[in-house]
Amino acid sequence: MERRKFLQSSMAVTAGLALNINPAIANDKDLISKEIYELREYEMHFGADQGQMDNYFKTALIPALNKYGIKAVGVFKEWRQSEPAKVYLLIPYPSPDHYISVNLKVKADAAYIKNSAAYNSIPADKPVYNRFISSLMIAFDGFPKIVIPSGEARIFELRTYEGYSEEAVKRKIKMFHDGEFSIFKRAKLDPVFFGEVIAGDKLPRITYMITCNGMEEHDKGWAAFLADPEWKKLAGDPQYANTISKISNSFLVPAPYSQV
Repeated sequence: MERRKFLQSSMAVTAGLALNINPAIANDKDLISKEIYELREYEMHFGADQGQMDNYFKTALIPALNKYGIKAVGVFKEWRQSEPAKVYLLIPYPSPDHYISVNLKVKADAAYIKNSAAYNSIPADKPVYNRFISSLMIAFDGFPKIVIPSGEARIFELRTYEGYSEEAVKRKIKMFHDGEFSIFKRAKLDPVFFGEVIAGDKLPRITYMITCNGMEEHDKGWAAFLADPEWKKLAGDPQYANTISKISNSFLVPAPYSQV
């Protein structure tokens, strides 16, 4: 029964992906080379033992995803904890088909079922989290795969741009391709991924992640970004006017077992 329900749900998601992906690229062979990202934002229950979720991710979910070909799963905590606290899970899939097939395999995997038993038996009066929000993204043409940073201590910035229309978001994506990627690199704000959100809340929007060695480098990097002549040229181009109606961001640090 659970497998049937999940399969029906997965088919619905696939249909949703087909409807939301830009028609101009829907039949492009390059689509199969662009990753799909699932990003979960967990709102933790007040006073919950976060170690239970860490143990589930570390011993059950991530090993199962790795077993079926998902090689870089990111788990992030807030740099400065909010209330309620939030935990972020990033799963990069090679393609939409992998999103479905891997989840089906994980759900049925004997080791996963065994290793997640303690997590699944947490009583209702002691929940670990209140709810989680999940979104699916398709990678940008010009940044089709996640880039894993070096193992040194780092801080990550997760940024979301909401647009007033699909056309506005499309123009903002073009702006990245027309110069922003290279500006980020010159500013030493290393890109991790860029994704157009195709299923989730607050659509239309894009979400991306950058990383650097610390907040001092982060602040210097953004100052360099804004002062870059190429950025000033892009920002002054009329075709990119009114592409973003709202910007939100979060500063994150990786969990010790995070693979990103």
